[in-house]
Amino acid sequence: MAKDKKNKVDTGETKKKKAKIKPLKREIERLRAQLVAVAEKVPAKTPVISPLAPEAGFPALPVIEGAEFAAAEAGVRYKGRLDVMLARLAPGTAVAGVFTRSATRSAPVLDCEAKIAAKPGQKQCAAILVNSGNSNAFTGAAGAEAVSALCAAAAEAAGVPEARVFTASTGVIGEPLPHERISAVLGDLAARLSPEALPLAARAIMTTDTFPKGATATVEIDGQQIRIAGIAKGSGMIAPDMATMLVYIFTDAKIGQPLLQKMLGKLTDETFNCITVDGDTSTSDTLIVAATGKSKVPEITDLRSSAGRAFQEALKGVMLDLAHQVVKDGEGATKFVEVAVTGAASPADARKVAMSIANSPLVKTAIAGEDPNWGRIVMAVGKSGARADRDLLSIRFGEILVAEKGWVAESYAEEVGAAYMTREELVIGVDLGLGKGASTVWTCDFTKRYIEINADYRS
Repeated sequence: MAKDKKNKVDTGETKKKKAKIKPLKREIERLRAQLVAVAEKVPAKTPVISPLAPEAGFPALPVIEGAEFAAAEAGVRYKGRLDVMLARLAPGTAVAGVFTRSATRSAPVLDCEAKIAAKPGQKQCAAILVNSGNSNAFTGAAGAEAVSALCAAAAEAAGVPEARVFTASTGVIGEPLPHERISAVLGDLAARLSPEALPLAARAIMTTDTFPKGATATVEIDGQQIRIAGIAKGSGMIAPDMATMLVYIFTDAKIGQPLLQKMLGKLTDETFNCITVDGDTSTSDTLIVAATGKSKVPEITDLRSSAGRAFQEALKGVMLDLAHQVVKDGEGATKFVEVAVTGAASPADARKVAMSIANSPLVKTAIAGEDPNWGRIVMAVGKSGARADRDLLSIRFGEILVAEKGWVAESYAEEVGAAYMTREELVIGVDLGLGKGASTVWTCDFTKRYIEINADYRS
């Protein structure tokens, strides 16, 4: 009897518990539905802005007379983001460019190379058309056909000759470019061209970048001004063999195309060819400088003249600023690193050593972990292929002497090196003690975030 009574009591308590649980389940379901609704409104991959991004944000770029810009959402790969930009340049604009030397360079790069090499005249208008999300690289005959179709469509929409349309694409390799989506927005782009829309163009060319990149300079010559404004994109696949992934610089300087091309080649070697994020050279690297000739400063005809030197110095400043921003936006980067090599047997040897250190995963991961593991720098020097002597080599972290005469420096303390490595910006100095060769390059660290970004890039 007692057992039966107990069973009846248990059954009653169970019913009461179930009655209380039902409202809780309904509340949980309601909250779950709210979370799903919120999640659907938030992008699945909201980018985390690099901690090394410029504190002042995107700079105020001056209007470059003779240059107009527009950006649009074409849905090349992603929805709800700017992914195409168009620039139209006035008659008289000189266009110079340098491009990746990759053996698998993209169809747009091949087309631009041919057009720059042909040295088209400056009398007619020019246009630049860029898309992100798809690199149109390793796409066979379809890639060339897409470039041809886009050049024709852009020429018609912007009122420029096809020979003066320069295209670029950046993004996933090996997928056909849906060029009809770009063509569909060209009319709208042409209708909205504005000299003040360069900042929008900077956003339209981004892929895994966490912030848009811009730089500017103004140089005064004989009481008149030359203005320069540039934008860039680049975050991963950065080990330029000419420039970074995509860079566009506009100036109102008056200068002939051959001279501008000569200047650009020299300055590229001193700026964009001195940066690396991951040691991988892109198939799509493109750097174009367009000079509209609208400045009142007389034409620059000699790079050795005072005007020529002043313009070169200003242009180099813009290029170096953009190059540094690319490194500071390296995928997952938390440290900006200068590698300065001196005392090499030749400049070529100095560069070998600098790039060996800057591209070493062991060096870069030690930097990420704030570990002053100078032995990894010794390793990178030794593997570089450059001439080196253990007993002549010295290593510094900033002003801190770490190693010399074939061993750790007597004055060095590990805790001092560890404290230095906590900084966001670092300088690794190596003197080989063999000659006068020198080279400086810039890189960033390797973090877990780099792996996450690139493991998930096509998802």
